[in-house]
Amino acid sequence: MKILHTSDWHVGKVLKGQSRAEEHKQVLAQVIDIAQRERPDLVIVAGDLYDTAAPTPEATRLVTRALTALRRTGADVVAVGGNHDNGAALDALRPWAEAAGITLRGSVRENPDEHVIDGVTAGGERWRVAALPFLSQRYAVRAVEMYTLTPAEANQTYADHLGRVLERLAEGFTEPDRVHLVTAHLTVVGASTGGGERDAHTVLGYAVPATVFPGNAHYVALGHLHRSQRVIGPCPIRYSGSPLAVDFGEQENVSSVTVVEVTATTAARIREVPVPGAVPLRTVRGTLAQLAEIEPPEGWLRVYVREQPRAGLREEVQELLPRALEIRIDPEMVPAPGSGTRTAQRAGRSPGELFGDYLDSRGHADEGVRELFDELLEEVEH
Repeated sequence: MKILHTSDWHVGKVLKGQSRAEEHKQVLAQVIDIAQRERPDLVIVAGDLYDTAAPTPEATRLVTRALTALRRTGADVVAVGGNHDNGAALDALRPWAEAAGITLRGSVRENPDEHVIDGVTAGGERWRVAALPFLSQRYAVRAVEMYTLTPAEANQTYADHLGRVLERLAEGFTEPDRVHLVTAHLTVVGASTGGGERDAHTVLGYAVPATVFPGNAHYVALGHLHRSQRVIGPCPIRYSGSPLAVDFGEQENVSSVTVVEVTATTAARIREVPVPGAVPLRTVRGTLAQLAEIEPPEGWLRVYVREQPRAGLREEVQELLPRALEIRIDPEMVPAPGSGTRTAQRAGRSPGELFGDYLDSRGHADEGVRELFDELLEEVEH
Protein backbone atom coordinates (compact mmCIF):
# COMPACT_ATOMS: atom_id res chain seq x y z
CA MET A 1 0.00 0.00 0.00
CA LYS A 2 1.01 3.62 -0.44
CA ILE A 3 0.62 6.23 2.30
CA LEU A 4 0.86 10.03 2.09
CA HIS A 5 1.85 11.47 5.48
CA THR A 6 1.44 15.16 6.22
CA SER A 7 0.97 17.26 9.36
CA ASP A 8 1.17 20.70 10.97
CA TRP A 9 -0.77 22.67 8.39
CA HIS A 10 -1.43 25.48 10.90
CA VAL A 11 -4.22 26.94 8.76
CA GLY A 12 -5.17 30.38 10.04
CA LYS A 13 -1.59 31.32 10.88
CA VAL A 14 -0.91 35.05 11.13
CA LEU A 15 2.80 35.92 11.01
CA LYS A 16 3.58 39.26 12.69
CA GLY A 17 0.18 40.57 11.61
CA GLN A 18 0.38 39.14 8.07
CA SER A 19 -2.33 36.64 7.11
CA ARG A 20 -1.05 33.57 5.34
CA ALA A 21 -4.41 32.42 4.02
CA GLU A 22 -3.39 32.69 0.34
CA GLU A 23 -0.18 30.75 1.02
CA HIS A 24 -2.16 28.02 2.72
CA LYS A 25 -4.49 27.76 -0.26
CA GLN A 26 -1.49 27.31 -2.57
CA VAL A 27 0.29 24.87 -0.29
CA LEU A 28 -2.73 22.66 0.33
CA ALA A 29 -3.54 22.73 -3.39
CA GLN A 30 -0.03 21.36 -3.98
CA VAL A 31 -0.53 18.65 -1.34
CA ILE A 32 -3.72 17.66 -3.15
CA ASP A 33 -1.87 17.68 -6.49
CA ILE A 34 0.76 15.35 -5.00
CA ALA A 35 -2.00 13.03 -3.80
CA GLN A 36 -3.55 13.03 -7.27
CA ARG A 37 -0.18 12.12 -8.83
CA GLU A 38 0.88 9.55 -6.23
CA ARG A 39 -2.56 7.94 -5.81
CA PRO A 40 -2.01 6.88 -2.17
CA ASP A 41 -4.30 4.34 -0.57
CA LEU A 42 -4.22 6.26 2.71
CA VAL A 43 -3.60 9.90 3.68
CA ILE A 44 -2.58 10.56 7.30
CA VAL A 45 -2.77 14.11 8.71
CA ALA A 46 -0.91 13.96 12.03
CA GLY A 47 -2.35 16.97 13.85
CA ASP A 48 -2.29 20.77 14.01
CA LEU A 49 -4.68 21.24 11.13
CA TYR A 50 -5.30 24.73 12.56
CA ASP A 51 -3.01 27.29 14.14
CA THR A 52 -5.50 28.21 16.85
CA ALA A 53 -8.15 26.51 18.95
CA ALA A 54 -10.68 29.08 17.67
CA PRO A 55 -10.25 29.00 13.87
CA THR A 56 -12.04 31.50 11.66
CA PRO A 57 -14.81 30.35 9.30
CA GLU A 58 -12.34 30.86 6.43
CA ALA A 59 -9.79 28.55 8.07
CA THR A 60 -12.45 25.92 8.80
CA ARG A 61 -13.66 26.07 5.21
CA LEU A 62 -10.11 25.63 3.87
CA VAL A 63 -9.36 22.63 6.09
CA THR A 64 -12.62 20.82 5.38
CA ARG A 65 -12.28 21.42 1.64
CA ALA A 66 -8.69 20.13 1.68
CA LEU A 67 -9.67 16.97 3.56
CA THR A 68 -12.59 16.45 1.17
CA ALA A 69 -10.34 16.91 -1.88
CA LEU A 70 -7.83 14.40 -0.47
CA ARG A 71 -10.65 11.90 0.02
CA ARG A 72 -11.82 12.46 -3.56
CA THR A 73 -8.46 11.23 -4.86
CA GLY A 74 -9.68 7.79 -3.80
CA ALA A 75 -7.57 7.60 -0.65
CA ASP A 76 -8.84 6.86 2.81
CA VAL A 77 -8.13 9.86 5.06
CA VAL A 78 -7.26 9.69 8.77
CA ALA A 79 -6.66 12.96 10.68
CA VAL A 80 -5.96 13.53 14.38
CA GLY A 81 -5.98 16.67 16.51
CA GLY A 82 -2.79 18.43 17.58
CA ASN A 83 -1.91 20.74 20.47
CA HIS A 84 -2.99 23.82 18.47
CA ASP A 85 -6.34 22.25 17.57
CA ASN A 86 -9.51 22.29 19.64
CA GLY A 87 -10.06 18.55 20.04
CA ALA A 88 -13.70 18.87 21.06
CA ALA A 89 -14.42 21.14 18.08
CA LEU A 90 -12.81 18.62 15.70
CA ASP A 91 -14.89 15.84 17.25
CA ALA A 92 -17.99 17.96 16.62
CA LEU A 93 -17.13 17.68 12.91
CA ARG A 94 -17.11 13.88 13.02
CA PRO A 95 -20.64 13.46 11.60
CA TRP A 96 -19.61 15.55 8.59
CA ALA A 97 -16.31 13.69 8.30
CA GLU A 98 -17.94 10.26 8.48
CA ALA A 99 -20.46 11.25 5.81
CA ALA A 100 -17.52 12.32 3.63
CA GLY A 101 -15.64 9.07 4.29
CA ILE A 102 -13.00 10.79 6.46
CA THR A 103 -11.83 9.49 9.83
CA LEU A 104 -11.36 12.40 12.27
CA ARG A 105 -10.19 12.00 15.87
CA GLY A 106 -9.90 15.29 17.74
CA SER A 107 -9.43 14.06 21.29
CA VAL A 108 -8.98 10.79 23.16
CA ARG A 109 -12.31 9.02 23.74
CA GLU A 110 -13.32 6.68 26.55
CA ASN A 111 -13.52 3.70 24.22
CA PRO A 112 -9.99 2.98 22.96
CA ASP A 113 -11.39 1.01 20.03
CA GLU A 114 -12.51 4.33 18.52
CA HIS A 115 -8.82 5.09 17.94
CA VAL A 116 -8.14 1.87 16.02
CA ILE A 117 -9.11 2.23 12.37
CA ASP A 118 -9.14 -0.71 9.96
CA GLY A 119 -9.17 -0.62 6.18
CA VAL A 120 -8.25 -2.45 3.02
CA THR A 121 -6.73 -1.07 -0.17
CA ALA A 122 -8.15 -1.56 -3.65
CA GLY A 123 -5.40 -4.13 -4.16
CA GLY A 124 -6.48 -6.13 -1.12
CA GLU A 125 -3.79 -5.05 1.39
CA ARG A 126 -5.31 -4.90 4.88
CA TRP A 127 -4.20 -2.14 7.24
CA ARG A 128 -4.79 -0.88 10.76
CA VAL A 129 -4.01 2.57 12.21
CA ALA A 130 -3.71 3.37 15.91
CA ALA A 131 -4.65 7.07 15.83
CA LEU A 132 -3.69 9.11 18.92
CA PRO A 133 -4.51 12.85 19.08
CA PHE A 134 -2.41 15.19 21.22
CA LEU A 135 -2.69 14.50 24.94
CA SER A 136 -1.92 17.11 27.58
CA GLN A 137 -0.27 15.85 30.75
CA ARG A 138 -3.55 16.06 32.68
CA TYR A 139 -5.51 14.13 30.07
CA ALA A 140 -2.73 11.57 29.66
CA VAL A 141 -3.36 10.57 33.28
CA ARG A 142 -7.09 10.45 32.63
CA ALA A 143 -6.61 8.30 29.52
CA VAL A 144 -4.51 5.79 31.44
CA GLU A 145 -7.16 5.56 34.12
CA MET A 146 -9.85 5.06 31.48
CA TYR A 147 -7.95 2.33 29.71
CA THR A 148 -6.24 0.46 32.53
CA LEU A 149 -8.26 1.42 35.61
CA THR A 150 -5.08 1.70 37.71
CA PRO A 151 -5.11 5.05 39.55
CA ALA A 152 -1.64 4.35 40.94
CA GLU A 153 -0.26 4.97 37.45
CA ALA A 154 -1.09 8.66 37.93
CA ASN A 155 2.22 9.03 39.75
CA GLN A 156 4.22 8.06 36.69
CA THR A 157 5.60 10.38 34.02
CA TYR A 158 3.94 11.66 30.88
CA ALA A 159 6.11 9.27 28.83
CA ASP A 160 4.91 6.33 30.94
CA HIS A 161 1.30 7.33 30.34
CA LEU A 162 1.79 7.70 26.58
CA GLY A 163 3.54 4.35 26.45
CA ARG A 164 0.66 2.60 28.19
CA VAL A 165 -1.97 4.29 25.98
CA LEU A 166 -0.10 3.33 22.80
CA GLU A 167 0.40 -0.19 24.10
CA ARG A 168 -3.35 -0.48 24.55
CA LEU A 169 -4.09 0.88 21.08
CA ALA A 170 -1.56 -1.48 19.47
CA GLU A 171 -2.80 -4.64 21.17
CA GLY A 172 -4.18 -5.86 17.85
CA PHE A 173 -0.86 -5.51 15.99
CA THR A 174 -0.47 -9.29 15.83
CA GLU A 175 -1.82 -10.35 12.46
CA PRO A 176 1.03 -11.17 10.05
CA ASP A 177 -0.98 -10.29 6.94
CA ARG A 178 -1.88 -6.72 7.94
CA VAL A 179 0.05 -3.42 7.70
CA HIS A 180 0.23 -1.90 11.21
CA LEU A 181 0.48 1.89 11.48
CA VAL A 182 0.55 4.48 14.25
CA THR A 183 -0.13 8.19 14.00
CA ALA A 184 0.33 10.59 16.93
CA HIS A 185 1.04 14.24 17.71
CA LEU A 186 3.91 14.46 20.20
CA THR A 187 7.62 15.12 20.77
CA VAL A 188 10.15 12.29 20.65
CA VAL A 189 13.42 12.55 22.57
CA GLY A 190 16.30 13.28 20.22
CA ALA A 191 14.22 14.75 17.41
CA SER A 192 14.97 18.29 16.18
CA THR A 193 12.45 21.08 16.52
CA GLY A 194 11.65 23.07 13.43
CA GLY A 195 11.76 26.48 15.09
CA GLY A 196 8.12 27.54 15.31
CA GLU A 197 6.60 25.01 17.71
CA ARG A 198 4.87 25.90 20.96
CA ASP A 199 7.71 25.47 23.48
CA ALA A 200 5.53 24.41 26.40
CA HIS A 201 4.48 21.27 24.51
CA THR A 202 7.91 20.25 23.16
CA VAL A 203 10.21 20.40 26.18
CA LEU A 204 10.54 19.14 29.73
CA GLY A 205 7.92 16.51 30.58
CA TYR A 206 6.37 16.40 27.11
CA ALA A 207 9.24 14.58 25.34
CA VAL A 208 8.83 10.79 25.13
CA PRO A 209 11.36 8.13 24.11
CA ALA A 210 10.94 6.34 20.79
CA THR A 211 10.50 3.10 22.73
CA VAL A 212 6.86 4.03 23.43
CA PHE A 213 6.05 2.85 19.89
CA PRO A 214 5.44 -0.85 19.17
CA GLY A 215 8.34 -2.63 17.53
CA ASN A 216 6.00 -4.47 15.16
CA ALA A 217 4.59 -1.28 13.62
CA HIS A 218 5.37 -0.95 9.92
CA TYR A 219 5.40 2.87 10.11
CA VAL A 220 4.79 5.62 12.67
CA ALA A 221 3.49 8.91 11.21
CA LEU A 222 4.17 11.77 13.62
CA GLY A 223 3.17 15.41 13.82
CA HIS A 224 4.16 18.28 16.11
CA LEU A 225 7.78 19.01 15.12
CA HIS A 226 7.92 21.10 11.96
CA ARG A 227 11.15 19.72 10.49
CA SER A 228 10.88 16.66 8.26
CA GLN A 229 13.05 13.95 9.82
CA ARG A 230 13.54 10.32 10.64
CA VAL A 231 13.57 9.25 14.28
CA ILE A 232 15.67 6.28 15.36
CA GLY A 233 13.52 3.76 17.18
CA PRO A 234 12.21 0.18 17.27
CA CYS A 235 10.31 0.66 13.99
CA PRO A 236 10.24 3.21 11.11
CA ILE A 237 9.31 6.55 12.73
CA ARG A 238 9.09 9.87 10.93
CA TYR A 239 7.92 13.46 11.21
CA SER A 240 6.58 14.74 7.90
CA GLY A 241 7.22 18.34 8.95
CA SER A 242 5.04 21.30 8.08
CA PRO A 243 4.29 21.90 4.38
CA LEU A 244 5.20 25.57 4.91
CA ALA A 245 7.57 27.42 7.22
CA VAL A 246 5.38 28.53 10.12
CA ASP A 247 7.79 31.10 11.58
CA PHE A 248 11.20 32.64 10.84
CA GLY A 249 12.97 30.00 12.89
CA GLU A 250 11.96 27.50 10.19
CA GLN A 251 13.34 29.36 7.19
CA GLU A 252 15.95 26.65 6.49
CA ASN A 253 13.44 23.77 6.61
CA VAL A 254 12.53 21.99 3.38
CA SER A 255 8.73 21.91 3.22
CA SER A 256 7.49 18.51 2.11
CA VAL A 257 5.12 15.61 2.59
CA THR A 258 6.24 12.01 3.11
CA VAL A 259 5.26 9.13 0.82
CA VAL A 260 5.55 5.60 2.20
CA GLU A 261 5.23 2.31 0.32
CA VAL A 262 4.90 -0.83 2.42
CA THR A 263 3.33 -4.28 2.56
CA ALA A 264 2.58 -6.57 5.46
CA THR A 265 5.74 -8.56 4.71
CA THR A 266 8.19 -5.92 3.44
CA ALA A 267 9.86 -2.92 5.06
CA ALA A 268 8.61 0.61 4.44
CA ARG A 269 10.21 2.55 1.60
CA ILE A 270 10.11 6.25 2.48
CA ARG A 271 10.69 9.38 0.40
CA GLU A 272 10.06 13.09 0.72
CA VAL A 273 8.11 15.05 -1.88
CA PRO A 274 8.80 18.83 -1.76
CA VAL A 275 5.96 21.35 -1.38
CA PRO A 276 7.36 24.68 -2.64
CA GLY A 277 4.17 26.75 -2.70
CA ALA A 278 4.65 28.96 0.37
CA VAL A 279 6.24 32.41 0.29
CA PRO A 280 9.79 31.93 1.64
CA LEU A 281 10.93 33.46 4.92
CA ARG A 282 14.27 35.28 4.83
CA THR A 283 16.55 37.03 7.32
CA VAL A 284 18.71 40.01 6.33
CA ARG A 285 21.18 42.08 8.36
CA GLY A 286 22.90 45.41 7.86
CA THR A 287 23.05 49.11 8.50
CA LEU A 288 20.46 51.34 6.86
CA ALA A 289 23.01 52.16 4.16
CA GLN A 290 23.66 48.47 3.53
CA LEU A 291 19.95 47.63 3.50
CA ALA A 292 19.38 50.39 0.95
CA GLU A 293 21.92 48.76 -1.40
CA ILE A 294 20.69 45.16 -1.29
CA GLU A 295 18.29 43.63 -3.78
CA PRO A 296 15.33 42.71 -1.54
CA PRO A 297 15.06 38.91 -1.47
CA GLU A 298 11.81 37.22 -2.37
CA GLY A 299 9.53 36.47 0.56
CA TRP A 300 8.66 37.79 4.01
CA LEU A 301 11.62 39.33 5.81
CA ARG A 302 13.07 39.42 9.29
CA VAL A 303 15.54 42.31 9.52
CA TYR A 304 18.35 42.71 12.05
CA VAL A 305 19.36 46.34 11.68
CA ARG A 306 22.88 47.33 12.71
CA GLU A 307 22.03 50.78 14.07
CA GLN A 308 21.71 52.28 17.52
CA PRO A 309 18.04 52.25 18.59
CA ARG A 310 16.19 55.47 17.94
CA ALA A 311 12.69 56.74 17.28
CA GLY A 312 11.54 56.20 13.70
CA LEU A 313 14.09 53.49 12.88
CA ARG A 314 11.42 50.87 12.22
CA GLU A 315 9.65 53.14 9.74
CA GLU A 316 12.93 53.83 7.90
CA VAL A 317 13.59 50.10 7.54
CA GLN A 318 10.06 49.39 6.33
CA GLU A 319 10.37 52.15 3.74
CA LEU A 320 13.46 50.39 2.37
CA LEU A 321 12.03 46.86 2.72
CA PRO A 322 8.21 46.92 2.54
CA ARG A 323 7.98 43.13 3.07
CA ALA A 324 9.77 43.29 6.42
CA LEU A 325 7.43 41.73 9.00
CA GLU A 326 9.87 41.60 11.89
CA ILE A 327 12.47 44.30 12.60
CA ARG A 328 14.97 43.98 15.42
CA ILE A 329 18.13 45.72 16.53
CA ASP A 330 21.08 43.43 15.89
CA PRO A 331 22.04 41.98 19.31
CA GLU A 332 25.62 43.15 18.76
CA MET A 333 24.38 46.76 18.85
CA VAL A 334 22.70 46.42 22.27
CA PRO A 335 25.01 47.01 25.26
CA ALA A 336 25.11 44.29 27.89
CA PRO A 337 23.14 45.07 31.06
CA GLY A 338 25.19 47.14 33.43
CA SER A 339 27.59 48.33 30.74
CA GLY A 340 26.32 51.95 30.86
CA THR A 341 28.65 54.74 31.87
CA ARG A 342 26.92 55.16 35.22
CA THR A 343 24.05 53.84 37.23
CA ALA A 344 21.16 56.19 37.90
CA GLN A 345 20.90 57.44 41.45
CA ARG A 346 17.23 57.90 42.31
CA ALA A 347 17.33 60.26 45.29
CA GLY A 348 16.58 63.86 44.38
CA ARG A 349 16.42 63.30 40.63
CA SER A 350 13.52 63.96 38.28
CA PRO A 351 11.72 61.22 36.27
CA GLY A 352 13.14 62.74 33.09
CA GLU A 353 16.70 62.47 34.39
CA LEU A 354 16.18 58.91 35.54
CA PHE A 355 14.66 57.95 32.17
CA GLY A 356 17.60 59.60 30.39
CA ASP A 357 20.04 57.52 32.44
CA TYR A 358 18.07 54.39 31.58
CA LEU A 359 18.25 55.20 27.86
CA ASP A 360 21.98 55.82 28.10
CA SER A 361 22.56 52.51 29.89
CA ARG A 362 20.66 50.62 27.15
CA GLY A 363 22.32 52.37 24.23
CA HIS A 364 19.14 54.32 23.35
CA ALA A 365 20.57 57.82 23.53
CA ASP A 366 17.91 59.48 21.38
CA GLU A 367 16.80 63.05 22.11
CA GLY A 368 13.48 62.46 20.34
CA VAL A 369 12.55 59.69 22.75
CA ARG A 370 13.46 61.86 25.73
CA GLU A 371 11.29 64.69 24.44
CA LEU A 372 8.37 62.32 23.92
CA PHE A 373 8.77 61.04 27.48
CA ASP A 374 8.73 64.61 28.80
CA GLU A 375 5.55 65.38 26.83
CA LEU A 376 3.78 62.27 28.13
CA LEU A 377 4.91 62.96 31.69
CA GLU A 378 3.62 66.53 31.53
CA GLU A 379 0.29 65.30 30.13
CA VAL A 380 -0.09 62.79 32.97
CA GLU A 381 0.87 65.26 35.68
CA HIS A 382 -1.51 67.96 34.43
